[in-house]
Amino acid sequence: MKILAINTSNQPLSVAVLDNDRLLAQTTLTTHRKHAEFLMLVIEDLVQKADLKPTDLDRVVVADGPGSYTGIRMATTAAKTIASTLGIELVTVSSLLNLALNIQEKDTLINPIFDGRNQNMFTGLYRVKDGEMQNVIADQHTNLTKWLEAVSHYDQQIIILGDTDPFEAPMREALHSRLAVANPYLGIPSATLLGQYGLDKSPVSSIDAVVPRYLRLTKAEADWKKLHPNEDTHDYVEKV
Repeated sequence: MKILAINTSNQPLSVAVLDNDRLLAQTTLTTHRKHAEFLMLVIEDLVQKADLKPTDLDRVVVADGPGSYTGIRMATTAAKTIASTLGIELVTVSSLLNLALNIQEKDTLINPIFDGRNQNMFTGLYRVKDGEMQNVIADQHTNLTKWLEAVSHYDQQIIILGDTDPFEAPMREALHSRLAVANPYLGIPSATLLGQYGLDKSPVSSIDAVVPRYLRLTKAEADWKKLHPNEDTHDYVEKV
């Protein structure tokens, strides 16, 4: 199975082309967030370098959020367009899970973090069990205080990775020796691991129904709800 894997959830852009679980080509850029400018060019270049044509692809695996609004929207839109145009399968994977795949230590809780600013974070808790990455606490947008309450009762070591700098000191104070901080290089998502993980996952039943997993309101929604506190809670902005 020929797989195209895409992750532009945050500043890093990572794209890979695989033949089953064998890497054919990968590009990862970390210097900017100009994903709209580079993403399709990178995809085209990698498919060509893998000695493939777009019609050779069988599946697209995309990190569909959470993360940067623009980043996950860009990746999701590109993946949907490619899958729909080529008539191939589409698999969606949590961006936080994609980051957690960088850690394969057993008996360790894996805590990927994306900075949500002002002591808020996109985060979830994972562990490797029986060779599979399992979700222990669901992905969410939360503040540091609530997150520490959620994880403080676990006795296992918790390793944080990703945007750790704003949170390391208070988490160390709360968790003491149970906290470990991953090497910064492990805080960069790998499209290769994303593609390998998505190889055995079920594709979505409806490509058109796929939307980014923002996990929090957009600014337009939040502003609208402030002005209309008694209105219904349906999405004001269609997130596509």
